Amino acid sequence: MSAVLERPRAFAAPATYRSTEAVASLDRVTKRFPNGVVALDDISLTLRRGEVLALLGPNGAGKSTAVKLLMGLSSPTSGLVSIFGADPRNHTARLHTGVMLQGGRAPEMLRVREHIEIFRGYYPNPMPFADIIEVAGLGDIESRLFGQLSGGQKQRVLFAIALAGNPDLIFLDEPTVGLDIKSRRGMWAQIELLAARGKTVLLTTHYLEEADSLAKRIVVIDKGRIVCEGTPAEVKSMGSVASGSSSNNVKIIRCATAIPAHALLNIPGVTNATIDGELCTILTNQPEMTLRELLVLDLSLHSIDVQSPKLEDAFLALTGDHE
Repeated sequence: MSAVLERPRAFAAPATYRSTEAVASLDRVTKRFPNGVVALDDISLTLRRGEVLALLGPNGAGKSTAVKLLMGLSSPTSGLVSIFGADPRNHTARLHTGVMLQGGRAPEMLRVREHIEIFRGYYPNPMPFADIIEVAGLGDIESRLFGQLSGGQKQRVLFAIALAGNPDLIFLDEPTVGLDIKSRRGMWAQIELLAARGKTVLLTTHYLEEADSLAKRIVVIDKGRIVCEGTPAEVKSMGSVASGSSSNNVKIIRCATAIPAHALLNIPGVTNATIDGELCTILTNQPEMTLRELLVLDLSLHSIDVQSPKLEDAFLALTGDHE
């Protein structure tokens, strides 16, 4: 029988948790496969208690390899990998981790509550059942068979399973794929609450808005090496520098114009310009002056849109990924 549960006391208005305590780390780790491919090349990374860290990068950048090393599913060619001060394959250390993998599955003929209870049984100090239901938003579907659920509902169940052991380190791989906007925002709020309670979350996602909203720290990896690390604001700033501008007043101007590329690059403040047909994207550190000059050069200029750089723009500039 479904039940609407009140918010457990443990989740009521927690204070934001701040700590420099290292929960997991990669220390000068290299991973080379037998075919000669170097997936990770001498990278170091530390996850701290109570933070949401987003690990971003193009396909094939080494993100999955880094996560597998931290989960103990693979071993480094060189360097050290540690979670809670131990080898990731250590049984006791693993009892403090939870994992939600992209494309995860569960037996379809078991009910939602049965899945959760089974996984809670694997741990000595599991999260209370009512708390899991609350965090994952499963109060209205806990009696349903997993096979009867929509894709988004299945994602919420997999999120619940990842929390079953009351983990201190949680790996979330594309956690909101298939969720509608309301459910996605709801999961973001719960992830923030988990971090506020001292849980550490390693997030991998292709939704850069998700990383921008959730992560306190972002690490961008490309071709097996870390190319950028910092807060979302710092990463955006580094992306602007990579695009050719070091000003805090960087703006992106998108418009439809007949001005040729060479003329765009001669406009005051313009550090980068790309053209796709009639549409152009301009990076400038003097947006007002650039706009005035654009309007002088092209009286038919239209479809003008001025924005501050987004995480997506920084990501493209830092990785050169235009997929």
